[in-house]
Amino acid sequence: MGNKTIFGKSENFWNREISWLEFNYRVLSEARDVTIPLFERMKFLSITASNLDEFFMIRIASLKDMVHAGYRKKDIAGMTASEQLKALIPRTHKFTKVQYETYKEQLLPALAAEGLHLIAGHEQLTKGQELYLDELFQKEIYPVLTPMAVDSSRPFPLIRNKTLNIGALIVNHEKGKEAEFATVQVPDVLPRVISVPSEDGKKTAILLEEIIERNLQQLFVNCEILCAHPYRIIRNADLSIDEEEAADLLKEIEKKLKKRQWGEVIKLEVEANIDENLLKILKKEFDVSEESIYEIDGPLDLKFLMKVYGMEGFEHLKFPIHRPQPLTTLNQDEDLFTQIKRKDILIHLPYDSFDPVVEFVKQAAKDKDVLAIKQTLYRVSGNSPIVAALAKAAENGKQVTVLVELKARFDEENNINWAKALEKAGCHVIYGLIGLKTHSKITLVVRREEDGIKRYVHLGTGNYNDITAKLYTDMGILTADDSIGEDATAVFNMLSGYSEPSKWNHLLVAPIWLRDSFLRLIQREIANAKEGRKAHIIAKMNSLCDAKIIEALYEASFAGVKIELIVRGICCLKTELPEISENITVRSIVGTFLEHSRIFYFYNGGEEEVYMGSADWMPRNLDKRVEIVFPVLDEDLKKQVIEIVQIQLKDNKKAHILKQDGSYEKVKPLEGEKPLNSQEYFVKQAKKRQKGQKEEQVRIFKPALPVGEFDLNKIE
Repeated sequence: MGNKTIFGKSENFWNREISWLEFNYRVLSEARDVTIPLFERMKFLSITASNLDEFFMIRIASLKDMVHAGYRKKDIAGMTASEQLKALIPRTHKFTKVQYETYKEQLLPALAAEGLHLIAGHEQLTKGQELYLDELFQKEIYPVLTPMAVDSSRPFPLIRNKTLNIGALIVNHEKGKEAEFATVQVPDVLPRVISVPSEDGKKTAILLEEIIERNLQQLFVNCEILCAHPYRIIRNADLSIDEEEAADLLKEIEKKLKKRQWGEVIKLEVEANIDENLLKILKKEFDVSEESIYEIDGPLDLKFLMKVYGMEGFEHLKFPIHRPQPLTTLNQDEDLFTQIKRKDILIHLPYDSFDPVVEFVKQAAKDKDVLAIKQTLYRVSGNSPIVAALAKAAENGKQVTVLVELKARFDEENNINWAKALEKAGCHVIYGLIGLKTHSKITLVVRREEDGIKRYVHLGTGNYNDITAKLYTDMGILTADDSIGEDATAVFNMLSGYSEPSKWNHLLVAPIWLRDSFLRLIQREIANAKEGRKAHIIAKMNSLCDAKIIEALYEASFAGVKIELIVRGICCLKTELPEISENITVRSIVGTFLEHSRIFYFYNGGEEEVYMGSADWMPRNLDKRVEIVFPVLDEDLKKQVIEIVQIQLKDNKKAHILKQDGSYEKVKPLEGEKPLNSQEYFVKQAKKRQKGQKEEQVRIFKPALPVGEFDLNKIE
């Protein structure tokens, strides 16, 4: 049984795409959970729709590309691309059905009971509402619309990816009696959810496409409209760029972005009762197979629910807004660099505020002693204070080097704009290494001090994005450790000049040796277990689908290592395999915040080691990206991180456990056990610490608990 080849058999792995669909079911389960506030359930349903769009645009599209290319290589679970599609398509149809059952049978009645009526069709309008919306159509909607008919002189128009459209069959009796196809795009520059006056005092809303459909005759004057139905397409949006041949990567990506609108149609969504002749035209023009047509019993594109979520007057149906708390370990009146030099600083987002990271760059920009700032940017917000600070630093004469990752999927356009703006401000902008995405999260500040040059570093698990920092759980460290500073310099020299240093101190960098480092750390636990010593691995990440890492975990489990995994999304590892994975548990936490941090714990014979970073255990992170995983060197911070992970392992409200059949079962508190929602717990702890600090400032001695200290019996 010790033979390693046994661990690598295809039957020991779940298919990556099916595992992802299981993750989206976990998100959907939140929309169906009646213990969650109604508007939050609505938001989760909207998220499943957004997730599914991306899944089709990238994952299903990629599989279709493989089939077209005759690619026969099998995946980790022994499935070819065509076999995966055969398994996935029926599952996505079923998933869509459950989405709309959730919307129509659970959410709509519950919303109506709470005083919000979403009108399902324009036929349900009262006379007064009809007059109001007809006037609104004339003044606000009609001028924006562009009706397009198709005939011998007007070819079938380009229908853009993900846009909502209304297709119609019309007859122009002056030209003849033959029905022609016509279409109009529902403009995304107008709000899709329109408030309507209501006589019963309840809030009432209707969707924009219903108003357009009601007034369609005004767009096709002198024509008879035989039928009209909404439709929507999803195109292949997977960019393939030959970086070796691209003379200018920025221009090449700009060119490819435009082609996204021309990609192969891989999914056609239509209204369930669509006219057969209209559907036949759409099917032919978009060249889609029967299985790629999704007949929807309800409004197309449930992402509109995020707009409904933003409606005022329903705060009692939402979770209270969480405001990230200022770090109690920082003194606002003392220089930030002095504080970092004194002791490493841990930031746990979104419970702690992202402000110290922004302040780190801002202070560096204006500090006369700072000589240089170097930073990697993967995804930033639309109005990023970090980018503004970097531009200011360049204007102030600092040496500013910024690696902007142009290939960050669906953020390419945003990042191109930032790259141009930073160059204009005088920053040195680089685009990384050919063939590799730079996904690492690192900032280096070089400062001249009395005793010589000092380096300050921020390392994190999440993006330098002030918006997602309020929504994603991430970890970061600010440090002035000299050996980390040396490694940080080496990273940027490697990125800008392709020079690899002869030695590294602490940072584990992909694709150089991160994979080997993880395998070595796992092997060390195996060796300890074989010697009869305690061996324990805890790993938290977004996805786990790397075959070599999973095989090593199976080997560790077989040797007796206790392995606890917290994997939010894709997990190709199988649990409960006799003798192979009996010592492995996998849990997924789906809650208000998106779990995004990557944390790796190794017991190491009692000399515990903790690492954090930007990399998941996926081939792309270990082999095709520049990633950084860093150790937590400060003993106090190490204890805090371990205790944060321990809290998540005790979560019995938002955790789902991976079962032997690949499904996930939501954890429930055992009899006599206190319910624990780990995200709620961290919110309360952050508030307690803040409150404790304020009380201390007014000389009332009631200190808050340290971040790592917890007593499950005292959780409110």
